[in-house]
Amino acid sequence: MNEAASSAAYWLPIVFIGLMGLAVLVYAILDGYDLGVGILLPLSEEDEAERDTMIASIGPFWDANETWLVLAIGLLLIAFPIAHNLVLMHLYIPAAIMLVGLILRGVAFDFRAKAAVGHKLAWDRTFKGGSLTTSLAQGYMLGQYVMGFTPGWQAQLFSAVSALGVTAAYSYMGSAWLVLKTESQLQERAVRWARRAGRATLLGVLAVSAINPLVNPTVFDRWFSYPLVMFVLLIPTLCFLAFIFNDILLARLPKTGDRHCAVPFAMVVTIFLMCFTGLAFSFFPDIVPGQLNIWQAASATASLKFILVGALIVVPIILIYTAFSYRVFRGKATELHYH
Repeated sequence: MNEAASSAAYWLPIVFIGLMGLAVLVYAILDGYDLGVGILLPLSEEDEAERDTMIASIGPFWDANETWLVLAIGLLLIAFPIAHNLVLMHLYIPAAIMLVGLILRGVAFDFRAKAAVGHKLAWDRTFKGGSLTTSLAQGYMLGQYVMGFTPGWQAQLFSAVSALGVTAAYSYMGSAWLVLKTESQLQERAVRWARRAGRATLLGVLAVSAINPLVNPTVFDRWFSYPLVMFVLLIPTLCFLAFIFNDILLARLPKTGDRHCAVPFAMVVTIFLMCFTGLAFSFFPDIVPGQLNIWQAASATASLKFILVGALIVVPIILIYTAFSYRVFRGKATELHYH
């Protein structure tokens, strides 16, 4: 193998794991808030107007947000086929449950507008159930991944805690989105939801941060090796400060003129970014913790070069479309209409 090919064999897997990481992070943020809105849907008869406004706040975006999940899984399949097979071998059942949840959301979103008026609440409950199912499944899969797919009750218990933590995190993101996109009583309710969900999310992050180094000696060595520890501990420090700042700010919202209504969402995005950075630092270059690194799992160099051309076309287009759609539908959610 010549030097150029050897160099490409080294950096191409890094490029693709970076693209896959970008897709996962953007998905967690964008689909995270609309899953969170679904989880938070109130189900009493008198809350129908609020449910309509909540659905309207995600209506232009929610389906497109899932594009990033498709992109992430597609990159995993094409660029790291060995890892794709290994991961799905362990996560086949929870992945199937997640797909059921996503299907329920899609069906309920359409049928709530097309079914008889008396059935609307049932479809709203289905949308909420699909959102909750999807969030719990994704959290469980994250827990299994962090535990390296090890068997035993300890891994199952940790995965259950992770499922609850991710569900709380999505609720946190969704409530912060509602603070940004709604007004009046619904905005006030969203502020209360955000404070509760934020505190639950903080407990989940602390649990994962404490357990992960204990069950993964390699992770412990990476985080607590001197002098690197002096720099990497900035990640959890900034994350914790974002939680505290957001809780203090939410206690003072809403403000006159709707000032600072976008800040809670920005803070939750910062928290997601810090958590993702921490996980990436913990496991890179492993794509399956303790079992497989990105170079072992990567496709042939020639294949990666060919795929890269397509990725460099598709990813910017998706980014541009996403930015354009959010610009077009900026501002507060208005009364829901179906045409």
